[in-house]
Amino acid sequence: MATTPVTVTPEATPVPATTPVRLTDSAVNKVREIMATQDPLPSGLRIGVVGGGCSGFQYSMSFENQSGMMDKVYDFNGLKVFVDATSLMYLNGCVIDYVETLEAAGFKFDNPAVKSTCGCGSSFNV
Repeated sequence: MATTPVTVTPEATPVPATTPVRLTDSAVNKVREIMATQDPLPSGLRIGVVGGGCSGFQYSMSFENQSGMMDKVYDFNGLKVFVDATSLMYLNGCVIDYVETLEAAGFKFDNPAVKSTCGCGSSFNV
């Protein structure tokens, strides 16, 4: 039986099934679509947790050109995702999806560590 070789870039960790944070194919495709409109083209996506909102924490997503010293770098089908060590504690087990409905479209964070969210749904508490 033949095996398929796996290519690993030195700065990115291939994403195993048990990675602390996971992006669905829909989320990866939408991020790539948005990235393609940026000039200059960023090298990856930063996902983080920041203090704020009425429940204490908020998710953040932004484009980056390089990883920071304390970042973990994951590769989702060629999309580099940077997560700082502190945010990783709050994102453990989180699945990020991109959803489109008749009412709205956007990134949805399904985080098992969240104990409560605010009424508007943009902040959370752990």
